Amino acid sequence: MTIINKINGPSDLKNLSIKQLEDLAEEIRALLLKKVSITGGHVGPNLGIVEMTLAFHYVFDSPKDKVIWDVSHQSYPHKIITGRKEAWLNEEKYHEVSGYTGPEESPHDFFTVGHTSTSVSLAVGMAKARDLQHKKENIVAVLGDGSLSGGLALEGLNNAAELHSNLIVVLNDNEMSIAENHGGMYRNLKELRQTKGNGKTNLFTALGLNYLYVEEGNDIQEMITAFEKVKDTSKPIVLHIHTEKGRGYEPAVSNKMGFHWHMPFDLETGESIKKGTNESYDDVVLEILSQRITEAEMPILAITAGIPGLFKLKEFEQRHPDNYVDVGIAEQHSITFAAGMAKAGAKPVVFHSSTFLQRAYDQLSHDLGIDQNPAVVIVRGGKISGGDPTHQGSFDVPYITSIPGLIYLAPTSKEELSAMLNWALDQNERPVIIRIPESKVVSLSLHQPFDPLKWTIEIQGNEVALLGLGSFLPLARQVQKQLLEHGVAATVINPHSFTELDEAVLKGLKTSHRVVVTLEDGSLDGGYGEKISRWYGADEMKVLNYGAEKQFFPHQTTNELMKEFHLTPDLMSQDILHLLK
Repeated sequence: MTIINKINGPSDLKNLSIKQLEDLAEEIRALLLKKVSITGGHVGPNLGIVEMTLAFHYVFDSPKDKVIWDVSHQSYPHKIITGRKEAWLNEEKYHEVSGYTGPEESPHDFFTVGHTSTSVSLAVGMAKARDLQHKKENIVAVLGDGSLSGGLALEGLNNAAELHSNLIVVLNDNEMSIAENHGGMYRNLKELRQTKGNGKTNLFTALGLNYLYVEEGNDIQEMITAFEKVKDTSKPIVLHIHTEKGRGYEPAVSNKMGFHWHMPFDLETGESIKKGTNESYDDVVLEILSQRITEAEMPILAITAGIPGLFKLKEFEQRHPDNYVDVGIAEQHSITFAAGMAKAGAKPVVFHSSTFLQRAYDQLSHDLGIDQNPAVVIVRGGKISGGDPTHQGSFDVPYITSIPGLIYLAPTSKEELSAMLNWALDQNERPVIIRIPESKVVSLSLHQPFDPLKWTIEIQGNEVALLGLGSFLPLARQVQKQLLEHGVAATVINPHSFTELDEAVLKGLKTSHRVVVTLEDGSLDGGYGEKISRWYGADEMKVLNYGAEKQFFPHQTTNELMKEFHLTPDLMSQDILHLLK
């Protein structure tokens, strides 16, 4: 590493030759690969945008000229150039910067962004504020990796056309989303690539935007020339650049979906260092869907919004291509699309992560909740997690359970998951959401008869009742064992659901219990525990709620959060024993 040592800020690029910039690009790629192979992270998006980043900072004057990165998962080269290179050069500092832009890190970052399709709207807002203050700087939005398929990106472009001032939208077209692109607009992008930007149909000019195409988006000289053309433009323009996702690393080029984001891997082979277990809860879900399609000829459609790898859905697509749809990064459409299918007699099963499903809150309420359309939604990533506020999965219980009519189930084993999914597919009364446990696969015998809307008393005791939801049921069992060592024979209950209260059990606890304890892997405000506290509000029953505080967790690790919120057997047992005294 020679050139990177001389780069302490964007202005240092301006004295470099094209050859030196090209050499710097390769140095940055080496740094990127070394770090993400150790820590994990977004591989392909960052490898593909190195040249564009260098060209941007060579031509523009950041932070006076402002760049807004869509999702910002492709901002690693930007961070290296803007004074944070030690987080890539020094292994001891690898975790000192986040994987996304953060204004608290640098004046060159303007938003904490981790969700897609926001950059154009943010840029339009910044441009409008600039114009009202009679300032003169360039505002640049960079979007790609399927962001254009999100409705907000199109809303932003539609309103960008109403500006009569400077706005530059860089469309980083690497022919990919997280997986492959889906949607009619990508056929237009293909036409524009094939015609070098001269296709008969042009989505962007149709909206009233100016347009410029760059075929060699990984060529620094080409990108410098393009940026010099659009700099200080007086009208909004789309700069459509063609790049290669994963450029410079063969495993990332040949497996673009797998290396969009990757766990730590062997740099020479591209193989993951940590091998996962053979069995997963995804296998349970997909096997049931496959059986119902094959044996019962049920009209099931598996739906994902651009994240098939999270649920092994590409394997399902190979087995049942007619029963699978990827709608692109369009969470709102996925839910309303499913509602329409359910109304027409089909069985849609929508796969979402907790953090992305919140983007479709209105559709959950309006299109599933009000009309009670019996779609099924599978949720992963619902848990307390630290280190990245943009992808926190701890808010799903409050926002889902706030909507009338939705059933939100919390299986604790593969047998419960199987029973709940089959039940959800068979019933036609209400929409059902199922939260996949974020733990290793557990196999337990079902208590019979099994009803997902009724609670199961796992261990009968007295004085203290422990209600462990989903992945926190094992924690409740651990607390029960510790309490038993102190002479307290606690009851352990599996409620099965975040939405359904078993009032018969709640009433029964009042006869022999003094304390009810709720354990939930999520935010307490608006969560499950509050429902139990409210139910016992007029009684003498004491209620302890365990979960996460309502806040964002940008720096803490998950283990640190568990200790802070007393979500360990020792700390919880101490709290309960103190209350009993």
